[in-house]
Amino acid sequence: MKGDSNQEESIVETELQTELLVHNHHELKGGMITMPFIIVNEAFERVASYGLMPNMIFYLMDVYHMELATGTSILSIWSALSNGLSIFGAFISDSYFGRFRVIAFGSLSTLLGMTFLWLTSVVPQLTPSSCNEPETGCNPTTPTQLAFLFSCFILLSIGSGCIRPCSIAFGADQLKHHPTPNNQRLIDSYFNWYYVSIMISTVVAFTAMVYIQEHLGWQVGFAVAVLIMFCSALMFLLGSFLYVKVKPSESLFLGLVQVLVVAFKNRGIELLPDDCYNHSKELDHVELTDYLRFLNKACVLKDLNFDSSGLDPWSVSNVEKVESLKSLIRVLPLWSTGILLFTTISQNFPTLQAKTMNRYVTSWFEIPAASFTIFMVLTLTIWIALYDCILVPFIAKYTHEPRGFHPKTRMGIGLVISTGGMMVSAIVETKRRDLAGSNTTTVMSAMWLVPQYALLGLAEAFNSIGQIEFYYSELPKGMSSIAIAMFLVSNAISGLVGSLLINGVDAITTKGGNISWLSSDINIGHLDYYYWLLCFLNLLNFFYYLVCYRVHRSSPS
Repeated sequence: MKGDSNQEESIVETELQTELLVHNHHELKGGMITMPFIIVNEAFERVASYGLMPNMIFYLMDVYHMELATGTSILSIWSALSNGLSIFGAFISDSYFGRFRVIAFGSLSTLLGMTFLWLTSVVPQLTPSSCNEPETGCNPTTPTQLAFLFSCFILLSIGSGCIRPCSIAFGADQLKHHPTPNNQRLIDSYFNWYYVSIMISTVVAFTAMVYIQEHLGWQVGFAVAVLIMFCSALMFLLGSFLYVKVKPSESLFLGLVQVLVVAFKNRGIELLPDDCYNHSKELDHVELTDYLRFLNKACVLKDLNFDSSGLDPWSVSNVEKVESLKSLIRVLPLWSTGILLFTTISQNFPTLQAKTMNRYVTSWFEIPAASFTIFMVLTLTIWIALYDCILVPFIAKYTHEPRGFHPKTRMGIGLVISTGGMMVSAIVETKRRDLAGSNTTTVMSAMWLVPQYALLGLAEAFNSIGQIEFYYSELPKGMSSIAIAMFLVSNAISGLVGSLLINGVDAITTKGGNISWLSSDINIGHLDYYYWLLCFLNLLNFFYYLVCYRVHRSSPS
């Protein structure tokens, strides 16, 4: 008996030592030492990816002989795919593979996609022959060449869809699970530096990367992107042994889907006043409301003898998940008002306008046409700093809102400004087209495009940040990840809307042999008419927003 007792004590002691060793090993990982690896990975990925986008319309038109409308439509779909896959990346990282594996896979996918894209500029067989060389015929792009190009875009979309939704959360994991004093202050500091790195990488992408492509050619420009992305992937993998790798758990997205499935299964049930409902023991207790009452069927208990902790979530959900889904549905109308704004902001046509205008700011320096997007980024950045530091305390005195204007109000202001931005765009394009006549270029300064870029940057600053704050204020605390997800989904849908709009306008305006508004030669097309159309649609969207605003106020809390 004594021997058995000693043996049991020895086993317990061994298990305790092992547990302490694992715990201490976990504590040694993470912390501020991991931040350079994570931030550099995200920043370099954005420099490489964002650096490809502004000039890509010229690559499709000049190298692949695409029409303006076709190339712009493809880029809109590419943008939609990248944003849409961000939701998928967040889901598989939370539920199955964990953030480290998903980011690592995304980094390698992006690197492979950029390498393939670089090969299209190096290997002649991957692109159609140039139309500018007399000795070679201007052959159309073959299906194989298009398939290879589209595979590059798909790999890049998969990469960005895996990296961007997981990177910031992965960095926060390193601080949350590390025994560092003043943890929350470090997390706040990390978020600040993370967004600063994004802003810097965006500026570098829209200036330096664009400049390299325009002056040194596609081969060098794409090779630089490959090199930067290689450094990004390598930097992330080098920190592998330092990271805290949180195990995946149940995804909130899956919980919301379960509510819909169970409510549909129970559609024949009649809800009674004395029904009992299943509550979660892990989430904060919430009271069931009568808003969208049919969803309450998902959490009704048919058998009161079952232990709620052992219930199958695909058979019985809980009140907390049902109310979370109701909160999400309640904000959907206002969420939908931002789709057209993102469609408006992501247009590539101003880059074509800048290409035909005088872009010299001195006698020796010419701004690349694709770099004019930087004025939108700078406006957004300056306005956020100005609003946050100076205007909020002043406006709060009159609105009694801690953030100055209410998030819903800021969303509406952004929609009004975007309408004004399209109006300015149409007027400037009308003037540019009149001055250009039949000439390829015009003496009109490209700096006339700055006001429309500034207005669209201001519209994004008001609406986008207002949207995110609105979602955070309306959704339960446990659904903070859904707020970012909704923002990404609206960006994805805006890309599809943009593609449909462009194809529709091109098809309608070319009927009867007429020249398309979106002709590749913008001097004979009518971009100004297209901008007036967008202006009108944005105005209609604003009136739709006013209706949604009113409806949301009358919804139950």
